[in-house]
Amino acid sequence: MDAIGTGAAANVSSEAAKGIFHQVKRYIRYVIFYQKIVDKFEQKHRTLIAKRTSVQQAVDVAERNGEKIKADVPDWRHRVDEVITEKEKKVKDLEVKAKTKCFFGLCPNIKSRYQLSRKAEEAAATFDELIKDCQFERVGYPDVPVPIVHPDFEAFKSREEVFDDIMESLKDATTGMIGLYGMAGVGKTSLVKEVERQLHEVKLFDSVVRAIVSRSPDIKEIQDQIAYSLGLKLEENSPVVRARRLCERLRKEKNVLIILDDLWKKLDLEEVGIPFGSRHKGCKILLTSRDQNVLSNGMDATKTFALGDLENEEAWEFFRKTAGDSFESDEQLRSTAIKVAEKCARLPLALATVARALRNKSLFVWRDALQQLQRPYLEKSSNEISAEVHSAIELSINHLSSEDLKQIFLLCSLLRRDTRIDNLLRYAHGLGLIKGVNTMKAARDRLLKMLSTLKESCLLLDSKSANEEYFDVHDLIIL
Repeated sequence: MDAIGTGAAANVSSEAAKGIFHQVKRYIRYVIFYQKIVDKFEQKHRTLIAKRTSVQQAVDVAERNGEKIKADVPDWRHRVDEVITEKEKKVKDLEVKAKTKCFFGLCPNIKSRYQLSRKAEEAAATFDELIKDCQFERVGYPDVPVPIVHPDFEAFKSREEVFDDIMESLKDATTGMIGLYGMAGVGKTSLVKEVERQLHEVKLFDSVVRAIVSRSPDIKEIQDQIAYSLGLKLEENSPVVRARRLCERLRKEKNVLIILDDLWKKLDLEEVGIPFGSRHKGCKILLTSRDQNVLSNGMDATKTFALGDLENEEAWEFFRKTAGDSFESDEQLRSTAIKVAEKCARLPLALATVARALRNKSLFVWRDALQQLQRPYLEKSSNEISAEVHSAIELSINHLSSEDLKQIFLLCSLLRRDTRIDNLLRYAHGLGLIKGVNTMKAARDRLLKMLSTLKESCLLLDSKSANEEYFDVHDLIIL
């Protein structure tokens, strides 16, 4: 037993001796090689500073490109700033003490050198860890674009009902596709932009994206517009592959609204890559078009809403606000301005275009503009005051499906306001514009069908008298 106890005690003593030896060795190392340890600290310190500068430069570039900075980047920079401030101060303070000799300058300050070496080595190790953590492949990522706020949107009283109906329909789980239609320049795009803005505020959908389709739709361009709003980059050339990728991305959105603005004909949603109906029940679509038929029959919209002209009072207020108050003090100028506004026929695009063109202009300019606006439509389209408005209307006319339909429309424009359908029938039949019919009843049915098509295209209006035997023509397109 004594031998065993003696052996155990010897082992303990041996281990203790080893521990003491390692501590003494480490102490001596810190004292003797303190300058190398401090030099390593300085080198790691310079490397970390350079890394921090490089990261800041990359962050500046990413922010200039509109990217969002990844969360771990500012966190790393914050840790670097804290560590550098803390460690740098401690090491610098000890470095001053380490250079001070003791015993009247005859011996180095061994204690301070030891402390300095330990702190410098600890700091260098911390710096090294931060340098290793700085392996950012990218500091930023493309952010989903924030929708542009349109402060110039005019909340016209006459549009509130349509606006509210659209918002309520979007909340209705049974309504998947909604359409808004109206003639060129009536304000369809402005209204859906406001819908988009408010939906972003109320968070009814996880994502709201908008794409302009236009008269000659480019599938790739439509795909790019939707993808950009979702933060998705489509680099493939194949429309089929792009459609598949876009579809996969949209299906990740629990609730998404896609606004397709300015449809002229049926758009194949599958070709674009928009999952709809049974493919994605959380996807709703809001469409705008000049033609109700495109929405109802072409796209099978669940609900469609018509957007008409402004009320007389709000049209004048909008015109006055856009043109400025320069004519308020001149009765003759004000009288001319009222007539000019009337010729814009309560159409927002016409009112805004003409008012901006005449803002702060002299009386003779207003009078000349009035003369231009009083000319027949075919002459109006060539004048500078209303060129933008009439070119938009002209597109609608040119888009009519047949030459017979265009001829009937031109005849309607010649007959002007609140014309009896029977009178139109006599003129159309006499001019041979209704072809392929043998009886007046068949001719009337054909004419009624063409008038219906023109109304769906928003080129003709129902009579203000609410009499089905009459039709009306918009002021801006009277020949």
